[in-house]
Amino acid sequence: MTTDVVQHLDLTTTWVGILSFAIFVVGYYFIATEDKYHINKAKPALFAGTLIFMLIGVYYVMNGLDVKHLHHEVEILIIEIAGIFFFLFVAMTYIEAMIDRNIFSALRYKLVSKGYDYKKLFWITGFLAFFISPIADNLTTALILSTVLITIDKENKAFIVPSAVNIVVSANAGGAWSPFGDITTLMVWVDGKGTFVDFLYLFPASILGWLITAFLLSRFIPSGNPPFAEDEKEVHIAPGGKIIMGLFALTIASAVTSHQVLHLPAMWGMMFGLAILKLYVYKMSKEVRYDSEGVLCPTVNVFSFIAKIENDTLLFFFGILAAVGGLHFLGFLEYFTALYTQFGATTVNIGVGFLSAIVDNVPVMSAVLKSSPDMGVDAHAQWMLVTLTAGVGGSLISFGSAAGVGVMGKLHGIYTFASHMKLAWTVLVGYVVSVAVWYLQFQVLGIM
Repeated sequence: MTTDVVQHLDLTTTWVGILSFAIFVVGYYFIATEDKYHINKAKPALFAGTLIFMLIGVYYVMNGLDVKHLHHEVEILIIEIAGIFFFLFVAMTYIEAMIDRNIFSALRYKLVSKGYDYKKLFWITGFLAFFISPIADNLTTALILSTVLITIDKENKAFIVPSAVNIVVSANAGGAWSPFGDITTLMVWVDGKGTFVDFLYLFPASILGWLITAFLLSRFIPSGNPPFAEDEKEVHIAPGGKIIMGLFALTIASAVTSHQVLHLPAMWGMMFGLAILKLYVYKMSKEVRYDSEGVLCPTVNVFSFIAKIENDTLLFFFGILAAVGGLHFLGFLEYFTALYTQFGATTVNIGVGFLSAIVDNVPVMSAVLKSSPDMGVDAHAQWMLVTLTAGVGGSLISFGSAAGVGVMGKLHGIYTFASHMKLAWTVLVGYVVSVAVWYLQFQVLGIM
């Protein structure tokens, strides 16, 4: 009986609830103004996330409350954070390994040497992001293609910033119509809110919304070609690079298989892929290799790849997910059910897209699923709408999605909150188009 009471405590109006919410707002302010104060976004996020739960612990001790429920909720949150943390950890390690093997430099050479101008490169990277993300997930795709961007021309911000926004939007839009394209879509699918085929129906809304945004962004792309000297030396993929690419594909497949077939966390498959990479690199380190000019290749080491990953990105995710988890525990995210009752599923689901941009789409989708609101008679269509809006809406702000946060880390100081917000109106137009296509498709034509 006591446990049930504790589980339903609403702490939103207590001192710990008010103070925690204030801490979250202040932390969010410093995250959003990273350019102004030059404070890395991981610092306020980590501080807010850890402090909120420390305060909750103090409140429980001071009031003699049963801490079993608190322990249980924190353990669940740790598991959720660990799943994302280690998934990103492995993905980033593979990307650094591919950078080391000149894979992106070789791709850059092929693109630039063909004489493509900035606008063509803008569209090529956008299309690649849209069609790779449904398979490789939006974060991994955004990390890969933002790496390609920086190798094309790291000095031209007029090209990189709109292209980075384009990659974030296209990766999120591409991930919205696949259960494997985003963590949020995977959550919805695993929870049984939609079948695999249901997600495919979101393809028209996803691609049309992105195309509109991309068209508007393309108008900001400068004319001309990236720097390329006629005598520039052709870049080849270093020994072992192609095999590492294959291992990365195997790792993604292993993550999907682990989750869908073996009923293990997707992170488990990723860590298995990291183990394979470590074994292969160990084998490489024991072999004597020479490049095309007969020069002895340096020994490779997985830990040198790990040392280069963006730890601030990982810590940001830890902090922001912990902070939102704390607000959820206090009761702030338990109002979804009342909102659905008062305003209707369509209105609230469209609003979820804007909330996802502010808070991050993963915890917002988690809150929606936990509250399990009544979506009405067209529940399937409504669950697809909230899946679409959470994915596409996360692009409205740079840190509203995993893809955006990943690109901010990869293009540190170039793709920022401020630079994204200058072009955010183009994303909003695409968001409106996506929702309009959904409405026409599901509500007017009844296509399902």
